[in-house]
Amino acid sequence: MGSSSVRQHSSASQTNFEYDRSAMNPGFTPQLEPVNMQVDDRWVRTSLRASGPMFTELVHKSVYNTGKEISLSTQQPATPKPAKTVHERKLDKPWRNFKWDQKPELKKELEEFTPSDPAVTKIKILVAGQVGAGKSSFINSVNNAFQGRITSGALVDSSAGNSKSFTKTLRDIQIRSKKNLPIVFRDIMGLEPEILAGTQTDDIINALCGHVKEGYRFNESKPIAYKDQHYTGDPSLSDQAFCLVYVIAADTVQFTDDKLIDKLKIIRQRISDEGIPQVIIMTKVDEACPLVKNDLRKIYYSKKIKEKMQMCSDKVGVPMCNIFPVKNYHDEIDTDDDVDALILKALDQIVHLADSRLLSRS
Repeated sequence: MGSSSVRQHSSASQTNFEYDRSAMNPGFTPQLEPVNMQVDDRWVRTSLRASGPMFTELVHKSVYNTGKEISLSTQQPATPKPAKTVHERKLDKPWRNFKWDQKPELKKELEEFTPSDPAVTKIKILVAGQVGAGKSSFINSVNNAFQGRITSGALVDSSAGNSKSFTKTLRDIQIRSKKNLPIVFRDIMGLEPEILAGTQTDDIINALCGHVKEGYRFNESKPIAYKDQHYTGDPSLSDQAFCLVYVIAADTVQFTDDKLIDKLKIIRQRISDEGIPQVIIMTKVDEACPLVKNDLRKIYYSKKIKEKMQMCSDKVGVPMCNIFPVKNYHDEIDTDDDVDALILKALDQIVHLADSRLLSRS
């Protein structure tokens, strides 16, 4: 009686078998309730969720149905590698120095900030980001840090899995402490990968350059026309934004659609020619790294967060020194000094980059 072989490969959750079809009856398929199966000229590969001695019994039971004798290999399952612990993901020393007690001085400095050009009373910053990345939540988190309470100036969609932007019109969000600060965020429609979805790249560039008035309702099929009532043909310095902030989620950056990255690169190339600085705010760091979820102060000890930031830099082209990991307020009812320190430090850098751009334009 001819013989054939079954080769066994194991992992932590399932075992794979390969059956030599040359020694089996024509058309034979092992009846082992496979999780998945691949068939080529000679081998039938199947995976089972069972484990242990049951395999031998099941395989022989199927073999007897063929009238062929098949011997099982004695290869032992490979020992699965243990998952990395939180400790293993922690670096020995922080890769970026950060003062966690600097919230009061950052807050005071930003409250006393005035634009370098006296003709500009408020410095504008445009905030763009993929749908669901936390763009509007970041704007609210900035106001939370100043006001010491949870605010909702920028509307946020809390429905899970929503792939469409909740922001439909261009809104200017005033940053407030005890009084209005000379800092305004321009909140726009979220970016989406498809060409005719989300904010158009031309709308972002026009909004940065001051051509789009507050209240403009975004049209996914085409950018604003110069005849539109919300179009400004000759914008002043006060109409313009002097920094573009991309908001990217740390927990999904590796899955970001290439078509969306292409949109960001187009925007980056066009505004770089104008000398407009760009910053990345990397949100959801607590969801991306267990070490940071357990202790936010370990954010710059986290190898994973550094790798995510490097990935952002490589994909979009923004240097690491202009990428700031933060945790937005989401389900909290009180503010936290550590959360605020990260957010205010990022804002401090953004404001000074924007002011330097204003000074060069003046």
